[in-house]
Amino acid sequence: MKKYQVGVVGATGMVGQRFVSLLENHPWFELVVVAASPRSAGKTYEEAVGARWAMPTPMPQNAAKLVVMDASHVEEVAQKVDFVFCAVDMKKDEIKALEEAYAKVECPVISNNSANRFTDDVPMIVPEINADHAQIIEAQRRRLGTTRGFIAVKSNCSLQSYVPALHPLREEFGLKNVLVCTYQAISGAGKTFETWPEMVDNCIPYIGGEEEKSEQEPLKLWGHVEGDRIVKASSPAITAQCLRIPVSDGHMAAVFMSFEKKPTKEQILERWASFQGEAQRLELPSAPKQFLHYFEENDRPQTKLDRNLENGMAVSIGRLREDTQYDYKFVCLSHNTLRGAAGGGVLLAELLAAKGYLD
Repeated sequence: MKKYQVGVVGATGMVGQRFVSLLENHPWFELVVVAASPRSAGKTYEEAVGARWAMPTPMPQNAAKLVVMDASHVEEVAQKVDFVFCAVDMKKDEIKALEEAYAKVECPVISNNSANRFTDDVPMIVPEINADHAQIIEAQRRRLGTTRGFIAVKSNCSLQSYVPALHPLREEFGLKNVLVCTYQAISGAGKTFETWPEMVDNCIPYIGGEEEKSEQEPLKLWGHVEGDRIVKASSPAITAQCLRIPVSDGHMAAVFMSFEKKPTKEQILERWASFQGEAQRLELPSAPKQFLHYFEENDRPQTKLDRNLENGMAVSIGRLREDTQYDYKFVCLSHNTLRGAAGGGVLLAELLAAKGYLD
């Protein structure tokens, strides 16, 4: 496998920091560029981040000495890399313009941002669920007039817990209705308890825009490529409520589901245990060997559900039981800045590299 030269655009924020930490010693990707806003440009990465380094491991030494480039100097950044990860904190229209500018100078963009998730020809990919959506990249390149350049995005971080758990059941049993309540860590807002002290012992029962993403993004993941666009799936019907809770990392979901053909509990557990996606079949470096892990729980799920399973790239599920209004309910947990954000982005880049889209 070719060693790709990689840049992180928006490298000083929390997700950018996570990208930087994950790229240390990556077998396929070498970090050569960090880019951020003009106020950080010209400083070393260590100077630009300073005391705001929020990762549990030390800043990689090779990254610490890199001089931060201005993310708006698109051609200058693009000349130094094979592709970029994008995790900027800007208005959506500005993000769309920036990502398209990189793509148009033949620099592929793997985006953590939501700005392009519903662009018709931009694939939003969870490698275990809809790897085949990568084929839309050729249509996007025709629209942009590029040979190499394109944009691919990962989904909202909260989806990474419950959507993978629903996926192996959806077609076989006719997943019909889903109700989900997500309990989302403060790192999902790019915060720590040091930077957001008012979240200590606090819950916020609303996250702007999050419920719409939770209800609509799965339908794009489960959609299909038709000509030059991705057509969303028409089912299941999803209703969501999203809450911010005083936890540093990890998004939990309480999920209720009903089916056209109700499976047995044993069938559900077998599908979860045996599920393998394209990431596992290709043995991508960041892919968990087992994606979905079930733990039987009767009382306190937090004693066994683990956000750090398989380096934070797997999903932990517990308390599957029948429900009086829905067929079944369960709880699940995933690591939001690993699987949900930067780790999911790195895995997506590995998938696209394995399929030749980054060459």
